Amino acid sequence: MLYVASKIFWFCVQPSGALLILLFAGTALLWTRHQKAARALILASAGLLLVGGVLPLGTWIILPLEERFARADLSKGDVDGIIVLGGAEDSRVATGRHVHALNESAERITEAAALARDYPKAKIVYSGGASEILRGPTIGADAAAITLRDLIADGGDRLLLERKARNTWENAVYTKALVKPKPGERWLLVTSAWHMPRAMGAFRKAGFPVEPWPVDYRTAGPGDAVRLFDAPSEGLRRLEAALHEWIGLVAYRVLGRSDELLPSPRP
Repeated sequence: MLYVASKIFWFCVQPSGALLILLFAGTALLWTRHQKAARALILASAGLLLVGGVLPLGTWIILPLEERFARADLSKGDVDGIIVLGGAEDSRVATGRHVHALNESAERITEAAALARDYPKAKIVYSGGASEILRGPTIGADAAAITLRDLIADGGDRLLLERKARNTWENAVYTKALVKPKPGERWLLVTSAWHMPRAMGAFRKAGFPVEPWPVDYRTAGPGDAVRLFDAPSEGLRRLEAALHEWIGLVAYRVLGRSDELLPSPRP
């Protein structure tokens, strides 16, 4: 129930959802005596489209997340395992057509494949279950495996699929239960740079020591803070990704799924 409620809440507060609600509410009020309120709502929707879609607001919000964790120092020893968090696959297309189907977070899979070649003895774990609530469920890990098995020559022998997790907290809990990490083992965590703080907080809380390997950067660096977006859809997409993470960080702290509001790098 909490999972479904979180999905509904996010639909209402995400910029594109809020824009739709404001526009529909304003249009509906145009046919009533509340003309002033109608104009205010329509103006608010236009303002949200301008600020969120053209100005670099999403960049300002996402940069602190992307800059938070640097990549692990691979010179410190061998790697026992590579954990890849789901979200890079288009599970509906992959399942329906039995083809490789990746989205804009594809670097989670391509970087994992590169690491797997560098560390041929390391286990590769892909964690991702079914996240749909309005459509027939498809399993993210199964879809990603179609691509990973082709990218990693011997992937079939060391690729483990965690197929139940629907969110970051479940990624951490179910992956730990699946691999049962031993003291002294070294595990890399591969996920989007802007998602890494929440992921690290969840894995630490679950008692699974991992080292960050951020990928899928949405910015080229702090210099992007002054760059306007070419298309409003691009700006809104980045703003939604950033807001989703900040809301997630607050929720995980409140729910006790992380010990820090903004998890920090540790030696």
